[in-house]
Amino acid sequence: MYRVVLAFLLAFIITSASARELCTYRTYSWNTIEKKSVNHELVTKSYADLSESEVDPLTGCSVCEQDQRTINLAPLKSFKVCHVFAGQIEDIVTGLIRSGEPVYSVTGYRVGKTRGTVDHNGNRTQFSNHSYGIAIDINSEQNGLYDNCLEFNDSCRLIRGGSWSPENRGSLSADGVVVNAFKDLGLKWGGQIQGWQKDFMHFSPSGY
Repeated sequence: MYRVVLAFLLAFIITSASARELCTYRTYSWNTIEKKSVNHELVTKSYADLSESEVDPLTGCSVCEQDQRTINLAPLKSFKVCHVFAGQIEDIVTGLIRSGEPVYSVTGYRVGKTRGTVDHNGNRTQFSNHSYGIAIDINSEQNGLYDNCLEFNDSCRLIRGGSWSPENRGSLSADGVVVNAFKDLGLKWGGQIQGWQKDFMHFSPSGY
């Protein structure tokens, strides 16, 4: 009996150690021709086998679910961010809610190749910052993503989320409390990025 129990405990310890070394994540690619996500798959591999593209070089956060922490803050739906940022993100969002700021939704970790060059099938080839859990979207229904938008004006085209207007409750602005709170953490706001897109819901170390 003793040997059976000992064997069981040893197997449990080995399995637990292996689980900590195992990386899993679900991902997809954005197809620029079909304008939809394709190539959905579940990836399971050892941490030792991660490629450079699967790890953010600035923070060390990876695309692995094991690197993410779930944040539960009523009345928001739960969301995940990399454990490196999780405590600070939770503190900021908690403070915003308690102070009465209109925070209706927060989206963090989701793995997808939505950036970078396009392959011969029209698929994007690089992971987004959301893939590492180092980006968050705030109030997507009041802060859309626009293209054809070097500067915000009537020619900008809404491609995701809801219409942005800084006069509307829940929309973010450069001098607003929400934007400044995340800037203090070192995250840049997608409403101020350079180029032909403006992502008013988005925060990340690069703004993209």
